[in-house]
Amino acid sequence: MSRHLPVVGILGGGQLARMLSLAAAPLGIRTRVVDSVADACAAQVTELMVADWSEGRGERDEAALADFASRVDVVTFDFENVPAATAQWLASRVKVFPAPAALAVAQDRLAEKKLFRECGLNTPDFMAVDTRDDLERAVATIGLPAILKTRRLGYDGKGQFRLRSAADIGPAWEALGGAAAAHGLILEAFVPFERELSVVAVRGRDGEFRMWPLTRNWHVDGVLSLSLAPAPDTSDALVETAAAHARTLAERLDYVGVFALELFVRNGELLGNEMAPRVHNSGHWTIEGAHTSQFENHIRAVLGLPLGDTGARGCSAMFNWIGEMPDPAPVLSVVDGHWHDYGKEARAGRKVGHATICAPDSGSLRERLVQVASELGRDGQAEPAVALLG
Repeated sequence: MSRHLPVVGILGGGQLARMLSLAAAPLGIRTRVVDSVADACAAQVTELMVADWSEGRGERDEAALADFASRVDVVTFDFENVPAATAQWLASRVKVFPAPAALAVAQDRLAEKKLFRECGLNTPDFMAVDTRDDLERAVATIGLPAILKTRRLGYDGKGQFRLRSAADIGPAWEALGGAAAAHGLILEAFVPFERELSVVAVRGRDGEFRMWPLTRNWHVDGVLSLSLAPAPDTSDALVETAAAHARTLAERLDYVGVFALELFVRNGELLGNEMAPRVHNSGHWTIEGAHTSQFENHIRAVLGLPLGDTGARGCSAMFNWIGEMPDPAPVLSVVDGHWHDYGKEARAGRKVGHATICAPDSGSLRERLVQVASELGRDGQAEPAVALLG
């Protein structure tokens, strides 16, 4: 008798879908990806269906999406900007995790910030902005410096304008005001934070909640550059507080799957920045550095399988490669160095790969990082982690 192999459908065919597919295969689980472009990099390792998921004006290819839904057991995402309406449409035909309602909240920075505060997680001050007059009032209330952001469709530093003085109000509105009519804007106070942390956590269908060790992150121009896990110099109390916030959010949203909660630390207080309703860049280190990766646990969660151990095997640092891939030799020649090429064409600002360096302890990780960074000419990128590991 033939055995049914579960099929996980993934909306979005980027590197996250690629890594989800690679994690699913050893479990005897197949994946099928749908994306709006034919050259999505996940197609190199799994089946790709090309279909338009746009909202409105009859653009959504409902015939193709219905066919997709009929060929999978459950649907998930690798891309948070898939329209929530499309996710909801699919949910009437097949199980969708995380729920479209969770996706909708995470897609709107204003709704997200309000949810954080309702759940007891403080945030930087913020105000909705729909008109130029709204922007003037928000600046007067919140003060400067501040950051004007699109409420939707912004990630990796896109859709943002930093205001340092009143002279920036006009240019900021000129740059982003057009988005106000479609989806609205939000002005957020600039936070002189001490460090950036992320919680990468998973919640199963049965409500079981687990999280990986807190990750320390560094960004350049709004894009993740380097991650270090477990985050050094982090008290048990801070870890427990971060875990409690993540659990509260997950339970409030009845969330199923992996998500990331990005946090600022200011004067010892945690402030909510963003929530990503999917596997996350700052959790890539878990592939080699944890007992169960974020990708495997996401597959387990959405299919209702038991969750795996989220403990770290030691210490890990992850380099994010933006624009083009460097020479892999320095990473591949170091003990416990791991290389990930997403198979994408080089392009400015594009995430094209990452590398993870693992070690049994912080001292060994520091030595390996120094060696790899020096040979790659990336001393500056590694310097923040090297300093902490010293």
